[in-house]
Amino acid sequence: MMKKILVSQPKPSSEKSPYYDLAERFGVEMVFRPFIKVEGLTAKEFRQQKVSILDHTAIVFTSRHAIDHFFTLAKELRVTIPEDMKYFCVTEAIALYIQKYVQYRKRKVFFGETGKIADLVPTMVKHKSEKYLVPMSDVHNDSVKELLDSKKLQHQECVMYRTVSNDFTPEEIKSFDYDMLIFFSPSGIESLMKNFPNFKQGKIAIGTFGPATAKAVKDAGLRLDLEAPTEKYPSMTGALQHYLLEQED
Repeated sequence: MMKKILVSQPKPSSEKSPYYDLAERFGVEMVFRPFIKVEGLTAKEFRQQKVSILDHTAIVFTSRHAIDHFFTLAKELRVTIPEDMKYFCVTEAIALYIQKYVQYRKRKVFFGETGKIADLVPTMVKHKSEKYLVPMSDVHNDSVKELLDSKKLQHQECVMYRTVSNDFTPEEIKSFDYDMLIFFSPSGIESLMKNFPNFKQGKIAIGTFGPATAKAVKDAGLRLDLEAPTEKYPSMTGALQHYLLEQED
């Protein structure tokens, strides 16, 4: 019987989160505890990449982290972002987040619908003369670079933030008594193995979101009990509900 599930994400900001519905329906305790955290590069580390922000006329943002660390670094580097800088974001929610740092003007903020950079590219192509800067995490592949190259866009990628293990305290390690762990990135699995080098899975169920995370579980020699998304269950909460119903049978 499932009593306690660890979800490796920050606590939902809304009380209406489907996780809370599941907790109530199945009488389980949901604990939200990220295994990883994002930290910005220092100005000194960023300078080593020999990237000049002001050589660019447009910034491509793929996440809120990218926005936070871009503006934090600009401030540390004492770079004043020009009024006419354009911003291209993968979703409207990310575009609206820019308001935290600059005045939001529709004529200089563009966004995609799906969260995938490929769906933002047609808009970028309409602004072919822009020089694009793409702030990224230290964990990335060349897919964005190759995509923008294929459209002959002027662009430069740079690392502005990194993903690190969010280490557990001795108290947390002592009271690690979960029936299920849910992960959303391969880095989360790395952090689990770092914090618990002698981790014995036993009866602890492991659920993952995304194929890369599922692969990381198997590569670590662990048993994967729940995998999302699937055609039937596109969300983690949907897949988890189905799993918990099966456990009741």
